[in-house]
Amino acid sequence: MDSTVVTETGDNYTKALGNRQVQMIAIGGAIGVGLFLGAGGKLHTAGPSLVLSYALCGIAAYFVMRALGELVLHQPSSGSFVTYARKFIGPWAGFVSGWMYWLNWAMTGIAEITAVAIYVHKWLPDVPQWITALVALGVLVAVNLVSVKLFGELEFWFSVVKVLAIVVFLVTAVGLVLAGADIGGEQAGVQNLTSHGGFFPAGLGIALMTLQAVVFAYSAIEVVGIAAGETKDARKVLPKAINGVVWRIGVFYVGSVLLLAMLLPWPFYSGDESPFVTVFSRLGIGGIGDVMNAVVLTAALSSCNSGLYSTGRILRALADHGEAPKFTGKMNSSHVPYGGILFTSAAYVLGVVLNYLVPSEAFDIATAVASLGVVATWATLVFSQMRLREAALRGELERPSYRMPGAPYTNWGTLAFLLMVVILMGFSDGAEEIAFYSIPVIAVVLFVGWRLVSRRQAKTQP
Repeated sequence: MDSTVVTETGDNYTKALGNRQVQMIAIGGAIGVGLFLGAGGKLHTAGPSLVLSYALCGIAAYFVMRALGELVLHQPSSGSFVTYARKFIGPWAGFVSGWMYWLNWAMTGIAEITAVAIYVHKWLPDVPQWITALVALGVLVAVNLVSVKLFGELEFWFSVVKVLAIVVFLVTAVGLVLAGADIGGEQAGVQNLTSHGGFFPAGLGIALMTLQAVVFAYSAIEVVGIAAGETKDARKVLPKAINGVVWRIGVFYVGSVLLLAMLLPWPFYSGDESPFVTVFSRLGIGGIGDVMNAVVLTAALSSCNSGLYSTGRILRALADHGEAPKFTGKMNSSHVPYGGILFTSAAYVLGVVLNYLVPSEAFDIATAVASLGVVATWATLVFSQMRLREAALRGELERPSYRMPGAPYTNWGTLAFLLMVVILMGFSDGAEEIAFYSIPVIAVVLFVGWRLVSRRQAKTQP
């Protein structure tokens, strides 16, 4: 039996990912460092209203995933949204969306690989951080280069750790809230949502300003779509995986933030530590710092692992059309696009070096710029699904049975929400504002890049 899937270019990927691995890759993409670390600082800034931000972004993420599902069922492809953008919008859209996605993961990886070193430093303070960062990166690169099955297995266990940690927290937190438990001198309960300055203690404007960080927290949910090209029986497995992501967003993200806001008054949280560590530390549970450090380390490793996997496939999809360096399109004997993986890993190595050359604020900027890539990817998927639907209405193709609900109205609503997130970044301070004003620079670079690529393509065509 043939064990490969032919992409749109005729090259083969190995169908090595089974239902168990794809389900966990989907979950892993929906639980990241943005929740384990970022929620604490944002709770301290916006108060309980952060729950609203997570709910709004969760609704947008739901429609993005349903749009992705319809596109995947129409044409499973490891090129994912690059393939769909090229087919339904135009060649330039494939180029732009692919490189914006790479920018997202390059910036995210720079922050994550440094975070890995910081977390390990807690246990090995005498080992230089750059050594642990390079060792971690080396292991992840090796895993991705060996085989997609090994990547899937590693991501499976990473996700098991994250899911188990969240489930334990959710069960414990519900019990504490229902019992009105004393947590370090503060009583847990629903009253904490409004008793310290109201649900919007910093105002509605500040609550909306957190949307960019929350969008970043939801990033990587689209990796399950990229895995479609290497999934056994993709048309059967993917809808289940995507539906699973949707309800897990509600339970894991919105549920966790809601419970955090009820467990302790929002001023007790900070951006200096995980909010989960804050709660359990105040309960006096010994060793929780080490346990949570291990969980957050796992989340960072998982993020880097997914970044190397997904950008390897996306860069190859670009290289196949002459839109990325030729090297990034090369595959090894295990049907792994090693060129793209090594290209991204080079950016991660640069992040380790930059850690010693620039202040820590640079990494806040990196994550803010990364969120621009997330917005671009989500918008591409939603708009591509709109074009697929329009083509189906013209009788040019048949829509899959798994469809975007409420289209095209939900498409336009989601696109408007994403535009609002980007505009709000311009009214923020610090990293978000810098990222917002980098948009013209990114746009010019992409425009020049596409002009050069299209001219070269025109010369090579007969």
